Amino acid sequence: MSWAMDELEARAARQLDGLRSFQESLEAITVTVTSADGLVTVEVDAKGALVDLRLAHGANELGATRLGEQIVATSALAAQRVYARVAAVTEDFNESFGDMLGARPAGE
Repeated sequence: MSWAMDELEARAARQLDGLRSFQESLEAITVTVTSADGLVTVEVDAKGALVDLRLAHGANELGATRLGEQIVATSALAAQRVYARVAAVTEDFNESFGDMLGARPAGE
């Protein structure tokens, strides 16, 4: 009986490690995008939140309205890309974790 409990504990530990690894992978995802004209560069995190904004020399010459639009458009593109990465990482995790959950301990 002790052997079965040891196997169960080891399996649970592997599953927890998989969950921790998945969480760390998600937290590490960022995307940086630069506008076509090179004046605006944004970085977003896995939630799509803006974490960095860099404006190249001359960006202020766009005027407030156009610059604002450029920042929003570049941020939206970065968010789309980060969500695609999050989806891919989540899909990989779901496949591997599903396999892990479906695996039977030795002896069953």
